Amino acid sequence: MLAASEIRCESLALTFPDGFQAVENVNLRIPAGQITSLIGPSGCGKTSLLRLLAGLQLPTSGTVSLQPAVSASSGNISFVFQRPALLPWRTTIENVLLPLELVGGRPKSERQQIARQLLDDVGLSDALSKRPDELSGGMQMRVSIARALSTSPNVLLLDEPFAALDDMLRGQLGELLIQLWRKRRFTAVIVTHNVAEAILLSDEIVIMRRGRVATPIVNPLAQPRDGSIRRTAEFGEFYGVISDSLRADS
Repeated sequence: MLAASEIRCESLALTFPDGFQAVENVNLRIPAGQITSLIGPSGCGKTSLLRLLAGLQLPTSGTVSLQPAVSASSGNISFVFQRPALLPWRTTIENVLLPLELVGGRPKSERQQIARQLLDDVGLSDALSKRPDELSGGMQMRVSIARALSTSPNVLLLDEPFAALDDMLRGQLGELLIQLWRKRRFTAVIVTHNVAEAILLSDEIVIMRRGRVATPIVNPLAQPRDGSIRRTAEFGEFYGVISDSLRADS
């Protein structure tokens, strides 16, 4: 596994053919091994920025650079979409194996070992032979996360991965993501609308508005964090800081 990568955006912009400017003059540094949340109203450019970081969209101007330099084609950048997007004809373990098969370079026995370990990490060691339609929504998302981590990426990008889940399951999968991050120490960027989720998961929170980013807000709450921290005064105070910042930018 390579070291986690630092992400740097310099004067980054994206304008669509119809003239809509989705991302405007973004200058942002995301330290290696950190979890950062992008938060803001719908249509503010969060997903567009995430796609630029992934290389799924080319910028109109400006640059995205990673240090150490890596590429998605090598499996060092992984993307978790809002929906699990599992291949319905493949079993759980076959879906997790897919990126390893595409990247190549490892013997089959090693690929199998990696996939089994990841599915054990996400609590699905008893569902290896099930197909997606036999899994609940939460189980499918766990498979999607395991699949994204199968190539030991430097950078993990997540676009509202828990948005379709109920609050309890959302919290459980957020805590699972933190456990996996502690074990693997990748750099992660998470798009979310949920202030509490951003606080629980992130080291820094970046508020977006009309394609621009504000100065990252450092999370003062110490890791490790779990759902119980919601009941503390410190959580309530920081929740207010983020909420006030969102309203101030509106």
